[in-house]
Amino acid sequence: MRKVLEHILSEIVDHPEAIKLTEVNGDKTTIYELRCNKEDLGKVIGKSGKTVGAIRSLLSALSSRKGRKAVLEIVE
Repeated sequence: MRKVLEHILSEIVDHPEAIKLTEVNGDKTTIYELRCNKEDLGKVIGKSGKTVGAIRSLLSALSSRKGRKAVLEIVE
């Protein structure tokens, strides 16, 4: 899942080298903390949060196939 998430995010932003994705594993939940360039923050969030909402939906669908839950958090 991490590679898919990194690939999606690197295609959206202008500075893909600045993407830092931290994975925190729990019992049934995985939390992905995203840090990126401040200029790219608006692109990741999207208009009214639609882009990040779509990424979270994909992440949720992928994780549910494995019987887990995944959450994407954007850290400034």
